[in-house]
Amino acid sequence: MTTTAPAHPGAASASAGAALELAAVTKRFGAFVAVDDLTLTVPSGSFFALLGPSGCGKTTTLRMVAGLEQPTDGTISIDGRDVTGTRAHRRPVNTVFQSYALFPHLTVAENVAFGLRRRREADVEARVAEGLALVELGHLADRRPALLSGGQQQRVALARALVNRPALLLLDEPLGALDLKLRRQMQLELKRIQTEVGLTFVHVTHDQEEAMTMADTVAVMNRGRIEQMGPPADLYEHPRTTFVANFLGRSNLVPGTVVERLDGDLLGVDVGGARVRVPASRAVRDTGDVLVGARPEKVRLLADGEEPAPDENVVGPGTVTDVSFTGVSTQYEVRVPGLGVFGVFAQNLSGRAGAALGDQVRLAWAVDFTFGLDGRDDAAEGLADLDVEP
Repeated sequence: MTTTAPAHPGAASASAGAALELAAVTKRFGAFVAVDDLTLTVPSGSFFALLGPSGCGKTTTLRMVAGLEQPTDGTISIDGRDVTGTRAHRRPVNTVFQSYALFPHLTVAENVAFGLRRRREADVEARVAEGLALVELGHLADRRPALLSGGQQQRVALARALVNRPALLLLDEPLGALDLKLRRQMQLELKRIQTEVGLTFVHVTHDQEEAMTMADTVAVMNRGRIEQMGPPADLYEHPRTTFVANFLGRSNLVPGTVVERLDGDLLGVDVGGARVRVPASRAVRDTGDVLVGARPEKVRLLADGEEPAPDENVVGPGTVTDVSFTGVSTQYEVRVPGLGVFGVFAQNLSGRAGAALGDQVRLAWAVDFTFGLDGRDDAAEGLADLDVEP
């Protein structure tokens, strides 16, 4: 049978794709359970992100997929083949680490060619040229890593992994060592490369923006389990747990009690004496105690004398306790008696001054943007703990 050489590294394996499947995978270190009965399927050719705080089990999961750790229980399959007991170097995967791990005494081209030459692969020069062209570094082939920027070094590490044509590319916090501006540029670059080569990327990160910018599917991990999984926009707009609501961006969460069922499939919820409406389709439960949620950018300040629209929920009045100008928006903290502090992100569209510190304001947001979580959950779950050492 005649085959055509791939137009770029990774294209050969990308044609069929390489789905990753974890079935009831558990990893224990003594009495500590790092990964707890984890089952998931990563679609072929997708950009998949494992997102969570330090210690949630995401890196341990990646190491088990790479073969650097063995699961205590469960199975790992790549492209339908069980690789649970397969050694790391025999798995069709490559890993890109935060540290880059480039050889300082080799040129860029020699770094990219290292794995190919070690396995005595054919067409090494051509494949290296393809890999460097993909990451737009062909003009730096003869330089040493020390003469490259952090972003360029990361792209060399990526090219070195891609020229091996793995079925699965694992990315372990690959942008963590870059500064903010360069990290954002590399987010777009990684997504471009993944789309172009069509490989399955599995990306581990604690950075919410990074995961949401690049991934087709995000799995939010907490304490060794997946709290919620889906497209980034769906997770953000429809969180199902307080951890997801707080870890992905910020949420205003206030306790309430469902007191009635209204027309239009709405729940009437009492929050501190005020009545708000929650779409039943956006509520985890429709009876008893709930946490009513709204994202800060969905909430607006009602000017003195301004009336809310008929399709808006209203709470307050409250007192503006903080005003922070961030350029594109102004962020307000508003303390509402009996309900706590609400965050409000107002876009700076008019150029006019908004509310001032100490002002009395009411808050309004569309009913359709309201969600309801289980009132038995901890409303602070997923918030950053300032007392935890980094």
